[in-house]
Order: sequence, then C-alpha cells, then structure tokens
Amino acid sequence: MFLKGLKDKFKYKSGLKYLKEELNSPPEVIERPKGITSVGIIVDLDTFDHAESFYDFVEEFQLRPNAVKIIGYKGYYDKNSPYSTPVFSDKDLGWNGNIENSYALEFLSREYDLLVNYYTQDNLMMQLMTIKTKARINVGFSAVDRSFNDLILEADLQDYKTFKNELKKYLQVMNEIAK
Repeated sequence: MFLKGLKDKFKYKSGLKYLKEELNSPPEVIERPKGITSVGIIVDLDTFDHAESFYDFVEEFQLRPNAVKIIGYKGYYDKNSPYSTPVFSDKDLGWNGNIENSYALEFLSREYDLLVNYYTQDNLMMQLMTIKTKARINVGFSAVDRSFNDLILEADLQDYKTFKNELKKYLQVMNEIAK
C-alpha cells in the first residue's frame, strides 16, 4: 500500500513536469480551415453532471450529428458502473504525463476545430487532456490558468445556457460560424 502511494506521487510529479514543459514550449499549429466542423469537450462531471447538454452544439452551430465528442472527468469512478459519457480519472495517469485510458486515447486521436474546457478547477488530468488535444481554438473559463485557452468566457459553470450563448456570440464575431 505504501509503495503504491509513493508510485502515484512520483507519477503525479512527472505529470506536472511534463505539463510545465509543454506550456513553456511553442504550441503546435493546427492546419485546419476556418469554420467549426468538429467540437471536443472536456467536462468535469464532479461539478457539472449534464454533459449530454453539449449535444445542443450540433443544432446551435449547424454541425454533423457526430461532430461533437465529449469526455468527462471524475475524481473516482467505478469501471463496472455505466456512464452515459466516456470517463477518465486520476487513476489513469501514467508516467511522464501519459494517459492510460482507452476513452481518453480515442478522444486524443482526433483533431478538433474547437475544444471546450468545461472545468474551473486546476486539475492535472484535465489540464493534461487539454494540452494533449489537437484543436485550433481552445475555450474555457477564467478560473483556470489562461495559458490553456485561447478564448476565455466569464460565466458560471452551472449556467450552461449563458456559456453556450456567449460562445456562439464570440464564434460569430470571429467568423467561425454563420450568423
């Protein structure tokens, strides 16, 4: 038991080191045409449990039905319990910032035009997912370190409707979606 705790602590430290190195290196440029055709969403299911609300983006932004991919973070989850959203947790942290979760790896294998970071806590796993996801535009909340997001919205995490309306407004201003 003691060795597992020590191992987890070292994994966490190696993950933090990886995160700092990635934040200090120049961001990878994603060559995708202007316009929103695919959306990735990282949501904190411990504080916001209506992840299925994000499927509204399909109608709101006039996207294909399968254009929205959602992955949720839970501090702890039971692998035998059914979740409507694919889930990852702290126990999926590997060495050097690697994520050892099949749902997370499938999410990371895609490229997105828009990545929505729907969380307000500084959490290593969610930040690693943000850094590792290939997206042209990252959107999130001001409570999180500003270096993770290109567009920062001031809204309450529980007020999804305001967040969605503000996001749509800014994407229209940026000519990413039609008015």
